[in-house]
Amino acid sequence: MKRRGVLRAVSLCLLRAPWRAWSIEVAHVVREADISIRRIKALAEEADAKLPTAVARYFRQGAAASVSTTEAAAAWEARRLLPHALTDVSHVETGTTLLGTPVRTPIAVAPSTFQRAADGQGERAMAAAVADVGSLLTISSNAGTRFEAIAETGVAWWLQAYLPAARRAALPLLDRAVAAGARAIVLTADTPIVASKDDGDAETIWQIAEEDWLHVNFEPGYGSRPEHAKARDLSPADIAWLREHTGLPVVVKGILRADDAVRCVAAGAAAIWVSNHGGRQLDGAAATADCLPDVVTAVDGRAEVYVDGGIRSGRHVLTALAMGARAAFLGRPPLWALAAGGRDRVAVEMNALGEELVEAMRLAGMCRPGADSSLIAPEYGITRVP
Repeated sequence: MKRRGVLRAVSLCLLRAPWRAWSIEVAHVVREADISIRRIKALAEEADAKLPTAVARYFRQGAAASVSTTEAAAAWEARRLLPHALTDVSHVETGTTLLGTPVRTPIAVAPSTFQRAADGQGERAMAAAVADVGSLLTISSNAGTRFEAIAETGVAWWLQAYLPAARRAALPLLDRAVAAGARAIVLTADTPIVASKDDGDAETIWQIAEEDWLHVNFEPGYGSRPEHAKARDLSPADIAWLREHTGLPVVVKGILRADDAVRCVAAGAAAIWVSNHGGRQLDGAAATADCLPDVVTAVDGRAEVYVDGGIRSGRHVLTALAMGARAAFLGRPPLWALAAGGRDRVAVEMNALGEELVEAMRLAGMCRPGADSSLIAPEYGITRVP
């Protein structure tokens, strides 16, 4: 009887407490939610088994202790939703536009290097798969495939660019991308230097990399002079410089702060890409799921907003859309798919994620992609466990 009385007292306290203020430390919360992302974990393991150890490690690793990389998916998993009821979801539409380009899905592909290490066709295979699913691809400036070959697949694509210390040194690459049909320039803003990665004493990807895995779109000799090093003096003025030179819209990638987003928009950015570089730059940088809402609020509709980092399920994509992202970009999962089974596997995995998104949208009462902050439940104190 004494035990029953204690339980009743605890129950009454919980019922009377505001639900959002509960402080619940349950280590299994995130782990049980892993059911929806086990496929991606299995995909990564399959890719690891096919790749040289150094390549597999490079694809997975973050900077330093990989704190930000480890926390990324857990930040999305920690979000809870408040689904709409009594809503007609007979027809769910996932199509949208990204800077005017129509796409069939708001799930797009972020830039990644060493795609030729994952599959012999590299970026060409990735591009063909993305075209198959009707999405958009961002090509790394370090790509191992010529822009012209990528364009032949019919994919809609943007160029990711690092600006060098001497801006004029970037002009041949930018001109080649524009001539090949790039539809936007994605300026990476979070890499004044490349952060250290911990390989221990093991062989690194740089020791086994083949010459044609990287940099095939640069002029011969690029990278051999001090002025080719990554710029350490990037500023909002570079946004205008890129726009004026290329005639293309400029997306600024690597933004986590609301004030930086405002500066970029004021300088003419067409879109803000919330990203911490997959945890590969400043270790300990905040998770993108935590930064997205403030950036969306600060931008206030004056530019499109995208997000990447740890997105592993259709529910994660739904959460990003509800928070105000126009698209969710995937980094590692398409790369793992490319390694596991080439073009076809990339298309299979992207379609599977798209099907998850449709299911999540129906269950949440969302008929088409769009911001809906009412769908996001207030924080209620569950401790994240990666």
